[in-house]
Amino acid sequence: MSQEQLEKLIDCADGKGEAEKVPAAVGGINAAEDKKKCVVADASGEKVEGEVNKKKVASASEGTITIGEALEAAVLTAGNKPVEWSDAAAIQAAEVRATGRTNIMPGGVAASAQSAATLNSRVTSEDEKTTLADVLTGASSKLPSDKAATRKDAEGVTGAEMRNDPHLTTYPTGVAASVAAAARINQAK
Repeated sequence: MSQEQLEKLIDCADGKGEAEKVPAAVGGINAAEDKKKCVVADASGEKVEGEVNKKKVASASEGTITIGEALEAAVLTAGNKPVEWSDAAAIQAAEVRATGRTNIMPGGVAASAQSAATLNSRVTSEDEKTTLADVLTGASSKLPSDKAATRKDAEGVTGAEMRNDPHLTTYPTGVAASVAAAARINQAK
């Protein structure tokens, strides 16, 4: 897609939040309430019909790292680590801070992490344990809203991970470390 077409797609989304082109529903009638119908010409000149997904990103200016992106970064640094209770607590704290809700969403990232921690505590084989990669892959798309990671967010996530660890420590490249790194990068901007 050319730069001009990308600008048209973003203009179609009113320029709010992140715009992602998703396939149109059959007949174009079953659009969800947060999606807007949009027609964009592709490189060959044909018109492509689709919907624009407008995800709420509160106070995330261009170039900042969101909490959801920080969770996804944890997959790259500690993805093979089995999910423990401390990880589930940190993920829950991150989801609460990203969404602004006080409770966790059924089927969300935090609920998946809690289920994985419960399962992992009962499984004896390391091969059968659920890893952080299984839970956090695509985390930013699973969050209903997201915001730029701040120092307070990093402190909250780190505190949750430490409180739920038997040794009162955090995993060096885990969830808390990823959110803290994102907050440091955002603060430097």
